[in-house]
Amino acid sequence: MTRINTNIPSVIAQQRLNRSGADLQLRLERLSTGLRINRGKDDPAGLIISERLGTDISNIEQAIKNGERASAVIATTEGALTEITDLLNSIKALAVEAANTGALSDEERAANQLQIDSAIQSITRISNTATFGGLKLLDGSLDYITSGISNSEISKARITAASFVGTTSINVDVDVISSAQKGNLYLSGDNSGAGGTDGEILSRTTIQIRGREGVRELVLESGQTFASVVSSINSLTELTGVEAALVNGNANSGIVFRSVEYGSDAFVSVERVDKPATGDNWTLYKLDDNAPIPANGVPWGDPSLLADVTRDEGADVSALINGILATGDGISVSVNSPSLGLELLLNETFATDPTLTAATFDITGGGSLFQLGPDISALQQANIGVQSTASESLGGTLVNGELQFLSSLTDGQTNSLDNAADRRDFSAIQDIVDNAIDEVSILRGRMGAFERNVLDTNKRSLQSAFENLTASRSVIRDADFASETSELTRAQILQSAGTSVLSLANQQSQQVLQLLG
Repeated sequence: MTRINTNIPSVIAQQRLNRSGADLQLRLERLSTGLRINRGKDDPAGLIISERLGTDISNIEQAIKNGERASAVIATTEGALTEITDLLNSIKALAVEAANTGALSDEERAANQLQIDSAIQSITRISNTATFGGLKLLDGSLDYITSGISNSEISKARITAASFVGTTSINVDVDVISSAQKGNLYLSGDNSGAGGTDGEILSRTTIQIRGREGVRELVLESGQTFASVVSSINSLTELTGVEAALVNGNANSGIVFRSVEYGSDAFVSVERVDKPATGDNWTLYKLDDNAPIPANGVPWGDPSLLADVTRDEGADVSALINGILATGDGISVSVNSPSLGLELLLNETFATDPTLTAATFDITGGGSLFQLGPDISALQQANIGVQSTASESLGGTLVNGELQFLSSLTDGQTNSLDNAADRRDFSAIQDIVDNAIDEVSILRGRMGAFERNVLDTNKRSLQSAFENLTASRSVIRDADFASETSELTRAQILQSAGTSVLSLANQQSQQVLQLLG
C-alpha cells in the first residue's frame, strides 16, 4: 500500500533521530561537566542524597578549619604562658637568694626586689597584650563571669568549662556533705589517776613530732605545763607542719596535736621515743569521727569514743556540686563534666561544717566556645575558660586566713622581700610563687590536653569523614568517563545512521511518481 500524505517511515526515523540526538546531548553534557547528575531529572533520588552529602562535606570542611584556628589560638596562648613561667621561676630564684639573709646585704636584697618588681610588671604586661587577631587571650576576657559568690563560703573560684546551650546562665549549688579534717591527736590533761597535777607533764619525756614538712624531737621536762608544751610545739611548726593547742583552751582538758593543712595528704604523728615511766599517763588518742572533743570529766579511756594511736591523717572535704559528687582535696573541690568544670577553694568554716546551708552562685557568661563539629549542638562544641594571668589574679594563696596574690610581692606590699626579712619568714613568698607556677602550668597542661585529646583527634576524625563522604558523593554524582565515552560513541553512530535512514524514508515518497507515468 503506497501513500504520500503520511510518510510513516519518515516519522519513525525522525522520532529515533530525536531520541539519539537527546542521548548524544546528554553524553556531551556529562563529559563536559564531569557530572553524572546535572539536573533533577537525571536522577532525583541521587540528587537528593548527593546534595545532602555536599552539605555535610561543606560543614565538615569548615569544622576542620575551626579546629585549625583553635589550635593556632592555643599555640599563641601557650607561647605567652611559657614566658610567664620563665619569669615566675626567676622570681622564685630571687626570693630563695634573698632568704639567705645571713650572707646578703640590704643593697643586694633591694636589687633583687627591683628585679622581682620588673618581672611582675612584665607578667602583667604579657597578660594584657597577648592577642590573636584582636582577641585578648590572657587578660581575663576569655574567663567566665560569676555572680553571687560569698567569701564566707568560697574563697576562690576557677571556672574551667561551662556550656550555655539552652540557657543564659548556670546556677551552681555547692553542698558540703562531709567535712574537711586535719590530722588530730589528743593528750589528756587529767592526771588524777596517776597522782599528778592536771595539765602538766608527769615525767621527763622525749617525743618525736612528724608532719608533712619534716620531723623533730622535743624534750619535755617533768612538771612542764601544757601551755608551755603548746608553745614549744608551735615554735617548730614551720619545720614539722604540726601545730598544737589546749583542748577547749583549758590545760586541764589536755592538748590537741594537729596538722597545719587539711586533707588526706596531711598527717600528724607524735610518738614517745624514751621508755614511759610507770603510771605517767602518757597516752595519745584519736577521736571517733562522731565523738565530741574531750573535756574534763569525759572518760578518755572509753573505747567507744577513742582509739589509742600515735598517728592520724586528715580528710578531704566531700561536696555535691549540682548533684555531682565533687573531687575533694583538702578544702578544695573540683568537678569536670562536659557541661561544667570548676575548681573551688572553700572557706575553712564552710568546708568543715556540713550543717551549713549550701552555697550558691551563678555563671552568667564569658569563656571561649569552640565549634568543633559540623552541626551546631552542645555535643559538638567545647568550652574552656582562660583566667587572667595578671599579677593581681595569679598565685592566690591563703596567708593567715587572707587570700594574697603575686602582686603582694612588689616593693612596699605585704610580702615584699624587706617585710619577709623583717619577719624572718619567706614561706609566704614561696607559697604564692609556687601556686602561681602551678596555676600557669595547670593552664598550659589543660590547654595542651585540649589540643591533643580534643582538637587533634577531632581533626583526624573529621578528615576521615571528609574523605569517605567525598568518595561516596563522587560515586553517586560524578560521571564515569569510560562509560560515558562509550555511550557517546554509540549515540554518534545512531545519530549518523538515523540521518541516513531519514533520507531514505523521504526518498520513498518520490517513487509514487513512477506510477503516474
